[in-house]
Amino acid sequence: MHWFLHALKKTSPGVAASALMLVSFAVSAQNQNDYLASFDADGDKRVSLEEFQRAMSWAFEQMDKNGDGILSPEEQLVPKAKTFTLKEHHDRLAIQFGKQDRNHDGFLSAKELAAPPQM
Repeated sequence: MHWFLHALKKTSPGVAASALMLVSFAVSAQNQNDYLASFDADGDKRVSLEEFQRAMSWAFEQMDKNGDGILSPEEQLVPKAKTFTLKEHHDRLAIQFGKQDRNHDGFLSAKELAAPPQM
């Protein structure tokens, strides 16, 4: 996992977010419930938008060294990268969440969470 985080630091936040979402593609059927549990903060066996954003923002928060909610090019380790805010990251995650929520119930099931990201 350490190599993965190191690689994320060398990418733009948009690419990093996409890479994190692609991790869900690798989840096998027998591990779907364990994967869901890693997102499911309240233990209700489903993932809300807030839980999804919290879990998917971990790398952003690790890269945001000064804790200001903004990733500067220096924090991204990409000299010409666009400054990127946590709100922008959450907005993109909300769009992705909506695409993953195939039954439109406002939550992700284990199956929806583990499905390949919808583009």
